[in-house]
Amino acid sequence: MKRRSSYWQLLPFLRPQWPLFARSFVFILGYVLTTLLLPYLAGKVTFFISQGQVRQIALWLGLTTLIFLVQNIFQYAEKVVSIRASLEVILQVRKRVYAHLHRLGIDYFAANQTGDLSYRLTEDIDRIGEVIYKMSQQFVSCVLQLIAIPIYMLYLNWPLTLASFVLAPLMAWLIGQFGNRMLDLSRRSQNQMSNLASLMTEVLGNIRVVKAFAAQDYETQRFGKEAEHNRDAKFRAEHLTAIQYPVVGFLEAVSIMLLFLLGGWQIAVGNLQPQEFVSYLVAVALLIHPIDLVTQHYNAFKQTEASVERVFEIFAEKPTLVEKPDAIAMPPVTGKVEYRQISFAYAAGKPVFQNLSLLVHPGEVIALVGPSGAGKTTLVNLLPRFYDPQQGQVLIDGIDVRDVTISSLRHQIGIVPQETTLFSGSLAQNIAYGQTELDYDAIEKAARIANAHDFISQFSQGYHTWVGERGVNLSGGQRQRIAIARAILLDPRILILDEATSALDSESEALVQEALERVMQDRTVFVIAHRLSTVRKADRILFIEHGQVIESGTHFELLDKQGRYSQFYAQQFKE
Repeated sequence: MKRRSSYWQLLPFLRPQWPLFARSFVFILGYVLTTLLLPYLAGKVTFFISQGQVRQIALWLGLTTLIFLVQNIFQYAEKVVSIRASLEVILQVRKRVYAHLHRLGIDYFAANQTGDLSYRLTEDIDRIGEVIYKMSQQFVSCVLQLIAIPIYMLYLNWPLTLASFVLAPLMAWLIGQFGNRMLDLSRRSQNQMSNLASLMTEVLGNIRVVKAFAAQDYETQRFGKEAEHNRDAKFRAEHLTAIQYPVVGFLEAVSIMLLFLLGGWQIAVGNLQPQEFVSYLVAVALLIHPIDLVTQHYNAFKQTEASVERVFEIFAEKPTLVEKPDAIAMPPVTGKVEYRQISFAYAAGKPVFQNLSLLVHPGEVIALVGPSGAGKTTLVNLLPRFYDPQQGQVLIDGIDVRDVTISSLRHQIGIVPQETTLFSGSLAQNIAYGQTELDYDAIEKAARIANAHDFISQFSQGYHTWVGERGVNLSGGQRQRIAIARAILLDPRILILDEATSALDSESEALVQEALERVMQDRTVFVIAHRLSTVRKADRILFIEHGQVIESGTHFELLDKQGRYSQFYAQQFKE
């Protein structure tokens, strides 16, 4: 069974632009009709040349010039309207794809490369826009000419026309075969290009690690191999095109030679006048360009179908986290958190938690301690619904987090991660990330609490200082304090500190730790920490191992037990 073309998926984006496409079609009709007059005018001019009537020659050449002017006006109008419509379509596609990506869960981004997604959002969608433009403007015009001009040729001399098109079915079949092969090669080529983009994004985004391990030669070789694969894939596609044009061009040449042979014979037997044959030849000449363009556009059409498939693969992905239709806004919370018999696994058969229960009281500071991979980060990630447990409930103030809107839930929770991500923009914009209206008084207040105001004030532009990509012009401690200020600005009742000081030097840690202690007052806090200074002051320490809370108590209570925490403390914390 023949598979339906991927282009049908574009219909919802094309329909709103139908007024523009309709106007374009009117201009195309005007262009084609004026084109049809040219063979007739050429025949008239030839007749008057043979008669030596200079005045008539000048008159008809002037009329021909006017027709050319009108034709070019129609061509300009159709191009402007078509490009406007196609750009509007790809704008809507790009916005919808980007919005859909933001609805997908973190698990989707963990399984897909950023470079590949960026390529689909940029290059693939641009390819679609180019094809929409070509199809709506040039391709439609060419198809109309390929219909209208042969009708005129049949009117002039139908036996000659039928003989001229004896090779047309073979040419159409060859173009179709080349197009199908081109689609397959284009899929491979664009996947290779996507792999190359992903590799560049990955490596350039971690260039410090590359240089730290002196891995420049290794990465250069790896890039070289991917670039070679990309070259080979592109060569195969271009090689097919190189074969196609000579084959189709040869058939065109054979058709023209057959036309001259038959035309000469028709003139010899008196069935055709010389000026009619000139008119006929002009019509044939006008056909050659549309045939070449249709061949090119059909190749582009098949090539871009691979891009359409890649873009709409994203739409086919369904969010793993979906709000209930009747989800309510989370009311202001006191900070009571309960994990009720939750079971969770990233992959089937590999549970992280099984029937885990935990109750955290408002204002309580909970430290999560344990070996890497024990499930500490997973546990706190269930709270803002980065993931949902397969069984059990996560409740805040007795409300199941699945019963409220995700946005209202996450606005109640502040997160300070281990690795702070800053975005291009001012320091103020980074502190107030996600807010369109900046309250500079609130931003400064949050920065003061986070011990960030002093170093921000030292910059000549203060809070308007531009932050470079990923905040590379700030130190680790400064970036971390910006992250704390960002969390404070939300004024959350629940705060998650995910190893917020583990990557800092002693001086920066002291400033960050002081800020954290100030922030933690009167909030429910979950601390994932490898530093004793953070853990020791917690109201309760939970030692997590193999997805279970195996010990719970204060720092000194757990040391007295001489259990797993005591062993861990001796290994990890004791100087």
